[in-house]
Amino acid sequence: MASDAERIQAVLQALAAAVRAVIRLRDIGALLILFVLPGAAAHADPSALWRIVHDRCVPDEVERHDPAPCALVELSQGVARGYVVLKDRVGATQFLVLPTARITGIESPALLARGAPDYMQDAWAARRFVRARLSRSDLSLAVNSVYGRTQNQLHIHVDCLREDVRDALAQHRDDIGNAWQPFPVMLAGHRYLARRLVAPDFAGVNPFRMLANASPETRAHMGDYTLVAIGATFAGKPGFVLLADRVDLARGDFASGETLQDHACAVAR
Repeated sequence: MASDAERIQAVLQALAAAVRAVIRLRDIGALLILFVLPGAAAHADPSALWRIVHDRCVPDEVERHDPAPCALVELSQGVARGYVVLKDRVGATQFLVLPTARITGIESPALLARGAPDYMQDAWAARRFVRARLSRSDLSLAVNSVYGRTQNQLHIHVDCLREDVRDALAQHRDDIGNAWQPFPVMLAGHRYLARRLVAPDFAGVNPFRMLANASPETRAHMGDYTLVAIGATFAGKPGFVLLADRVDLARGDFASGETLQDHACAVAR
């Protein structure tokens, strides 16, 4: 399964330029037509991942105790709260964690509901599939915005972090506080909000709700945001750096936090 970033890359620059032109012309009709994207992104089946989960991995696990083509199917709490781990076709180390319930993406109210499953905790636990002997700060989880994805089933990208992003976070660790605020430097060419979370994992912690609680505006437009979680250590205590970016089509920013990951996992070398 090609990654969201790979599928969108071919049309990103042309689309951004066209959006800017449309906005200058204030032509809403043209803006609607514009989103019929050319190329692979236009023809991607937005339910492909859901069908892999629902039609193949779950039945295979239930009927034959074999999760294939997934690497893991976890149903101990039932399908409504279960998840799968699936190897992405892009890169040697990239895995996806997907709910076994039908949840479209970061915009879904189900992620903010009381007692919602800890999907980010499930994704953090799945880091063992990525690579052995990586430090905490080398690992990342990313959920793209509605505009930065091609699949309408929540999927959390679990993979290595880009070296330049890791180094920037280490350099500015002390600038990251307990509330959302702009990160001092750009990451992969985009401005992110950042906050720290001091906790060994996400058990009982809902990063989606933490983002939604940033402001009423954020909660009302969750689909516009990407959310990234990166392992970190603060004063000897394990934690995470949480990053968020909001889509800005006029600037060619599709809020795809996956671009902070390195699917070739150079940090392992």
